[in-house]
Amino acid sequence: MTPLTTPRLVIRNWQPRDAGLFHQINSDDRVMEFFPFRRDRAQADAFLDVLRARIDEKGFGFTALELRETGECIGFCGLHADSVVPSLPAGTVEIGWRLAPQFWGKGYVTEAAERLLEHGFREMGLDEIVSFAVWNNRRSTAVMERLGMRRDPAGDFDHPKVPDTHPHLKRHVLYRLARADWEAQRRA
Repeated sequence: MTPLTTPRLVIRNWQPRDAGLFHQINSDDRVMEFFPFRRDRAQADAFLDVLRARIDEKGFGFTALELRETGECIGFCGLHADSVVPSLPAGTVEIGWRLAPQFWGKGYVTEAAERLLEHGFREMGLDEIVSFAVWNNRRSTAVMERLGMRRDPAGDFDHPKVPDTHPHLKRHVLYRLARADWEAQRRA
C-alpha cells in the first residue's frame, strides 16, 4: 500500500513498532467499550499480522494512523471489504476506526476518514462506502454524520459475530455514503 497523507497524519500499513499501541487499543476498556472481547498481547500481535497481510494482499484495509510530526502510531482508520452486514452483498467496503484514548477529541479520525473516503471513491472507484456501530455508540455515529454518511434504519442489524452473552452489543446501526452524494457534498 502506498501511504496516504493528511495535514497531520500518515495513513500506512502496520509496522512491527506499532505492536504495543495495537495491543493497547485492543485491550483498553474505554476503547473496546462496544466490543464483546479484549485481546491479550499474543492475540493482538496475531491480529496485527492478519491486518498487515490483508493490506499487503489487497492494497487496503484497517491501516495504521501515524502523526506526521512525531511518527507516533495513534490507532487505525481504514477501508475494509466487509461481509457481516446481512443486508449488503459480500465485499461491500466499510470504513472503520479505533484510536488510543489520549488521541480522542482532536479530529484525527474525521481527518483520516475524509482522506480515505476520497481514496475509496476517486482512486478505488467505489460506488458506496458504509459504516456501522453498536446502536448507542454516539462517538462513532457522530463521526459518520460529520463525514456526510446517512443512517439507513432498514439496514440496521444484529451483528452475527457478537455472542448472545452480550445482547446489549448485538444491535448495530448502518450508515451509507454513495459516491454521488460525496461528490455533491464536496462541490457544495
